[in-house]
Amino acid sequence: MYRVHFIAIGGAAMHNLAIALKKKPDYEVTGSDDEIFEPSLSRLKEHRLLPKEIGWFPEKIHSNLDAVILGMHAREDNPELLRAKELGVKIYSFPEYLFLQTRSKVRIVVGGSHGKTTTTAMILYVMQKLNFKADYMVGALIDGFENMVSLSEDARVAVFEGDEYLTSTLDPRPKFHLYKAHIAVITGIAWDHINVFPTFENYVEQFSKFIETMEIQGRLIYYDGDENLRKIVKETSRIDIVSFPYKTPKYEIKNGVTYVKTRKGMVPLKIFGEHNLQNLEAARLACKQVGIMEDKFFEAIADFPGASNRMEKIVEKPDRVAFKDFAHSPSKLKATVKAARAQYPDRKLIACMELHTFSSLTEDFLPQYAGCMKDADVAFVYYSPEVIKHKRLKEIAPEDVKTAFGGDNLTVFTNSEELQRKLREFNYKNSALLLMTSGNFSGVNLKEFAKELLG
Repeated sequence: MYRVHFIAIGGAAMHNLAIALKKKPDYEVTGSDDEIFEPSLSRLKEHRLLPKEIGWFPEKIHSNLDAVILGMHAREDNPELLRAKELGVKIYSFPEYLFLQTRSKVRIVVGGSHGKTTTTAMILYVMQKLNFKADYMVGALIDGFENMVSLSEDARVAVFEGDEYLTSTLDPRPKFHLYKAHIAVITGIAWDHINVFPTFENYVEQFSKFIETMEIQGRLIYYDGDENLRKIVKETSRIDIVSFPYKTPKYEIKNGVTYVKTRKGMVPLKIFGEHNLQNLEAARLACKQVGIMEDKFFEAIADFPGASNRMEKIVEKPDRVAFKDFAHSPSKLKATVKAARAQYPDRKLIACMELHTFSSLTEDFLPQYAGCMKDADVAFVYYSPEVIKHKRLKEIAPEDVKTAFGGDNLTVFTNSEELQRKLREFNYKNSALLLMTSGNFSGVNLKEFAKELLG
């Protein structure tokens, strides 16, 4: 029996890893946390992994444990962590443990400031449809997959979403540096996580290091339209790595459907937008490296609906449509608004986004949003002063946000009720609505709200 204990089991990634290990034979999984929210709470309960009590309990740590897996939000003085150190129990971070479980497999790691979840989801969707077995870790639920992490004994390939955020309180390295990719994808670089990468140069450096961590004679797939990415690929010291640059594939839009050009003609897709087409091209090249040919890839990807919260269609009627999207950073926001404008050129585009992350609520970072909402007919930006206080950031004024974004089409809200009232005033005939946030606009059920608005 292999015994594993999770410190901070309630995390989005952590609880999925715990469930994946519980499903493996001969694994005994326990965990603790000081706060557990939905959907982690229900999913841990369903798999009989929910701790009996909330909090930290050093007595749960004993010398018979084979591993302790340390979550990102556990602090250095965590009593369970201190006990594990005292007993000499082996402590792993989330990415360290994933590498340990897949060290004998071919690892595909998808990195980039934007598009990595969707690209990873595309690769896995195609593999599943073609019965190509793979271990995986992805940052959102995908149709047909019951968990965001899967580990097995027999898969020869592992597909990971490569997050550049820090590993744990004991390890300040970005997570994707620990996976040692055989096949690496970088979708693009746009400054994010200002709280840990205070300058753009420092942020770009993490992607250079990611390339340096690749396995011998690795394959690097990267978006050729990104000037910073081209530069670091050109300057890498890893002359053993084979590079595959990609661009936006040729496509056309007919009657609200995007068609991508292939060797065998035009293939209709459920997804749309140039950024998604670039993700698709990256996924195609990654699949090719493990033997999945182009014809099979396009046959499988045609009905890919998108990853959860990534341009997810939540309401569709003949003359109106609504999407919710995780877009919160400038590059993601701009790509999402641009994609909707191109897909629905004759509709009124109402774009509503929430500033919610540490970076987006930082005064010095706000100018990065210049022009991001210019393609919308109506643009609303919301942020909560309470969230700013909670994150212990300097107050920002609505006029500063409006100046940073620019454009006469933009209105700033700091009260969720006022924003909802304003959205209820619109006639949504012949319109497209975008609700973009990594939060929920201070407690709004976005799917239900969109249904109410669009009738």
